[in-house]
Amino acid sequence: MQGEFNAHQQSNSSTGSEPSDAHLRQSRFAASGGINTTGNPESLRDDGPRNQVIESQFPSQIDPPATDISTQPFFWSSFNISPKRIQNGGWARELTSEDFTISEEIAGVNMHLAPGGIRELHWHQTAEWAVMTRGRCRITTIDAQGRPSVEDAEEGDLWYFPAGLPHSLQGLGPDGAEFVLAFDNGRQSESNTLLVTDWIAHTPPEVLAKNFGVPKEVFGNIPLSNLWIFQGQEPGNLTADKAAARVQADTEPVVFHLSRAKPVKESSGGRIQIADSTNFKISRTIASALVTVEPGGMREMHWHPNADEWQYYLRGQARMTVFNTGPKATTNDFRPGDVGVVRKNLGHYVENTGPDVLQFLEVFRTSRYEEVSLAEWFGHLPPELLMQHLNVTREDVKKLPRDRRGVVPV
Repeated sequence: MQGEFNAHQQSNSSTGSEPSDAHLRQSRFAASGGINTTGNPESLRDDGPRNQVIESQFPSQIDPPATDISTQPFFWSSFNISPKRIQNGGWARELTSEDFTISEEIAGVNMHLAPGGIRELHWHQTAEWAVMTRGRCRITTIDAQGRPSVEDAEEGDLWYFPAGLPHSLQGLGPDGAEFVLAFDNGRQSESNTLLVTDWIAHTPPEVLAKNFGVPKEVFGNIPLSNLWIFQGQEPGNLTADKAAARVQADTEPVVFHLSRAKPVKESSGGRIQIADSTNFKISRTIASALVTVEPGGMREMHWHPNADEWQYYLRGQARMTVFNTGPKATTNDFRPGDVGVVRKNLGHYVENTGPDVLQFLEVFRTSRYEEVSLAEWFGHLPPELLMQHLNVTREDVKKLPRDRRGVVPV
């Protein structure tokens, strides 16, 4: 799976086509959509100011499916439109609930560290989950029992730091590191962390001397403003760093190899790989899934009963419709670097609309991954009950899948 996390440029062409007979039959139930303007082309006139570059990225917004209805909170955003904070050694950009209102449970950060670039020693009031999307990174931390950890993470790996535990991140050669962080609170900002240089700079020198048992002159050259991200020397041998940090054999692992995990669901249409507290025990507040969808495939219609779903799109292009009470149904398009949010219990599917493999992450503020499959539910109902609800025949019911598929086969 090496290289599948690389978010490369995809074709921007729409995969839309003329509506099928089945689609036309469905459209008679819809309250919106261009199909309802038949015979009145003036209803579709759009002569005002237009940004055609943006329009090209959102064909499902410009011409929504006939089954879309009403409106609901905007569930699309992107790191591609988030401003970068750049320093010597790397950069970061973020999406919090302040600028992406629907993202109440998860805040996201996209960060790059050059080889040797250091995200300075710090800690958060929230838990930190991360996935490596490119390169390699050395991480250090220590738990509440005083057990240190020094590990290297590479593309496809996760790490997790419980709230309040200090850590550092450093890019490794030859290309440094790029990763996405997820915090278990939508308000958490990467510019609002507890930084060791800030604390040292704002503690009286005599207190520092007393605390560490050294002359106060030792702290005569401390930085007076925080480092946040800065360029350092590339770390050396991992084994030597582990020995210097006195890493113990019983330390709980903080890194998990998600891209190598055995899929919980796999078909010709793709696969789903899970990391939660059942197989990555330290990750007690964040669960995640890596979803891979082959061309022509689709993440089946489902919902999650225990948490909002925060999505990060790694590669390919997708279309997702979110179903809400009302009824409300809204469709949007996604490409690499984009972020989506689906609130708890809202039905949705994610369809691969491009010629290449689609891959995205699902992240949840919970200890356990949970989902409900619409097909699996139907497959466990008395046939007569389903027949009466959908006005289908018994033979139709027999053709339906009886179990959860995760990703629809192609």
